[in-house]
Amino acid sequence: MSQALPHRYPQAQIDALYRAIRERRDMRHFLPDAVDPAMLERLLQAAHHAPSVGFMQPWRFLRISDRALRQRIHALVEQERIATAHALGQREDEFMRLKVEGILDCGEVLVAALMDRREPHVFGRRTMPQMDLASLACALQNMWLAARAEGLGMGWVSLFDPVALAQLLGMPDGAEPVAVLCLGHVPAFYDKPMLEQQQWAARRALDELVFENHWPDGEGASA
Repeated sequence: MSQALPHRYPQAQIDALYRAIRERRDMRHFLPDAVDPAMLERLLQAAHHAPSVGFMQPWRFLRISDRALRQRIHALVEQERIATAHALGQREDEFMRLKVEGILDCGEVLVAALMDRREPHVFGRRTMPQMDLASLACALQNMWLAARAEGLGMGWVSLFDPVALAQLLGMPDGAEPVAVLCLGHVPAFYDKPMLEQQQWAARRALDELVFENHWPDGEGASA
């Protein structure tokens, strides 16, 4: 019989954590119901408690409460959606049939961004400056899992020109928008990731992606 780990959570809490991880979805279909302000605060707090390299906390969140501004953000996303479709070549028509965002439908829209004046933060970033982006991604994952546990859907939209969005939001030089987040109540959570349901891509087997000691010959040559 294995020895109990002294810092282990109760099994019910462990099961709930793994359930949230399994059932987290990138949502695109939303109900228009408002998000409770206290719940939004909890989700932002979850994001803010993410790990960050050098404890730099590079994340910034802009809540978009102005409907006209939300529509202008949607227009930027639509412009990039069409450009992305053209860039996909043979998959253009297939891509255009996908629903890729819910900006005009969801209860809340947030823009997640990297702060300006990141250059002095060299702890952990001297050779890998992209660790600021990795830190922000951790914050977004925290929010995503917390939203799923609360019963809210969240979608990460990355189809936009970051320069145009930064200008639209009056962001200072050096700050960089990374994600438009759609957050809100949903009619149902997808049984599988929507892009998997739509046969856009399939989840690879884990053992294809875990190596030991050295990178295998030929890995990465084709998707």
